[in-house]
Amino acid sequence: MIELHYWPTPNGHKVTIFLEEAGLPYRIVPVNISKGDQFKPEFLKISPNNRMPAIIDDEPTDKGQPISIFESGAILVYLAEKTGKFMPKDLRGRFDVLQWLFWQVGGLGPMAGQNHHFALYAPEKLPYAIDRYVKETSRLYAVLDKHLKDREFITGAYSIADMASYPWVVPYERQGQKLEDYPNLKRWFEAIKARPAVQRAYAKGEPLRSQAVPNTSPEARKLLFGQSAATVRQA
Repeated sequence: MIELHYWPTPNGHKVTIFLEEAGLPYRIVPVNISKGDQFKPEFLKISPNNRMPAIIDDEPTDKGQPISIFESGAILVYLAEKTGKFMPKDLRGRFDVLQWLFWQVGGLGPMAGQNHHFALYAPEKLPYAIDRYVKETSRLYAVLDKHLKDREFITGAYSIADMASYPWVVPYERQGQKLEDYPNLKRWFEAIKARPAVQRAYAKGEPLRSQAVPNTSPEARKLLFGQSAATVRQA
């Protein structure tokens, strides 16, 4: 059984997509990031960066003690290796998937995240920052659109690279993007959206949304956007 510490965000959806696609049994432990669950001592033991998702696998393949993994990209690699699914075993295929996974965790996710922050949550609208991140998001969309010109999925076969990237394209309208401007990406997006496992994964998060504190509230803003070295030292 996989114990998934989760909240319905793009990074959280990555892991539920994999688990649903692979048919692995799992149990969700909600981490309400708008109420500060990510700072609880028991969560910090498995995710010292106070970010979800994180998992605990009580049946690792080495037959040892339960193992905990944090960081969504690392979780996807771990689960792919555990199951032998959604990542090729040959050298070139494996690193094709890994380089696009790292492209997402180092580029698409952070840039789209900053796009969301300055466009939607920053207390002061800064035109330079908004323009900077909307343009960078569009550049990354174009990179993926161009790459998908001659392939169905990011590395040919459906993989963890697709599972990582798709949730960060779901809020494309909030990012100031139009999928019609990226026809190959749009085709890819619609194909993944139609997958039953992806639909089940997103449905898992819906009951939790009503428990969230709006990101515009002072309480949530302090928790989500007010962290510093001091808060880490105090945890």
